[in-house]
Amino acid sequence: MRSIKTIHVVSCHAEGEVGDVIVGGVAPPPGKTLWEQRTWIAKDETLRNFMLNEPRGGVFRHVNLLVPPVHPEAQMGWIIMEPEDTPPMSGSNSICVATVLLDSGIIPMTEPITEMTLEAPGGLVRVRAECCNGKAERITVRNLPSFASALGVRLDVKGIGQITVDTAFGGDSFVVVDAASLGFKLVASEAKALADLGVAITNAANAQLTFRHPENTDWQHFSFCLFAGPIARKGSHLTTSAAVAIQPGKIDRSPTGTAVSARMALLHARDKMQVGETFTARSIINSEFHGRIAQTTTVGDTPAIIPEITGRAWITGTHQHMLDPDDPWPEGYRLSDTWPDLKGR
Repeated sequence: MRSIKTIHVVSCHAEGEVGDVIVGGVAPPPGKTLWEQRTWIAKDETLRNFMLNEPRGGVFRHVNLLVPPVHPEAQMGWIIMEPEDTPPMSGSNSICVATVLLDSGIIPMTEPITEMTLEAPGGLVRVRAECCNGKAERITVRNLPSFASALGVRLDVKGIGQITVDTAFGGDSFVVVDAASLGFKLVASEAKALADLGVAITNAANAQLTFRHPENTDWQHFSFCLFAGPIARKGSHLTTSAAVAIQPGKIDRSPTGTAVSARMALLHARDKMQVGETFTARSIINSEFHGRIAQTTTVGDTPAIIPEITGRAWITGTHQHMLDPDDPWPEGYRLSDTWPDLKGR
């Protein structure tokens, strides 16, 4: 086999959501910080296209690039590549990365608990892995500070009229809607309708509302729409269902770790969830992430929480992605039959 490029990947999913990890074959991108490296990858697009476009990728895939950390406290850094974005942080991807690092032996595993610090483009995340018989069975990630941005604002959405939404940051930026008010039960059969409407709501929010991270001035858009299910409380534990629409038009198979963080920040802002209380979100395939408000903090002048996210991930294979020098599509291709919102590509 001849190839002018060979990228080594460990494939993984966290509670159903694909989060493959590049472990070799790619040099660290230029940049003095992980955010600068993230920005270079986002603007250059060569690696993103090679890994995410067909024939190697697809709209369902996320890919994570391991890079040397910049912060002295971190054991490893990583850059997240989602279908249409290169975000500050991702809950499901952080769980995949932590699992791959430990299960593959890149970072030594200590049973029953391994603790490590990883560096995402948005900052440090602390990881506590419960390990047994060479397997990282359960990963808890202490996420970036998360906060409510706007509560109860009106939004005009083509085809359905005016709705009420909240906005929040949970490591990435969300517009949050009440699922029941839009007629959704958050079950698997609704996936296509949720994806289509969720993208429409996200696009409307980006056109009509404003999101600005108080400290990261580069992050000025809404990435996702969270369809939030009803909350049930039993003592200090809250339970809900959730579905997150990801650009350009898919539903997260997991409950979305950054959405769990954003939802807890909104609940805390409304005085409906306190420090130390716990939270379980269930996805449309009935997988679960578990959250906890560890403490409060501020981001700039904005009140915020420090959330924790717990979930599981499993390695599904190893791959060597190659590029034949005669391949006429070196960066792959996208078609609107499987990649919604073609945008002239």
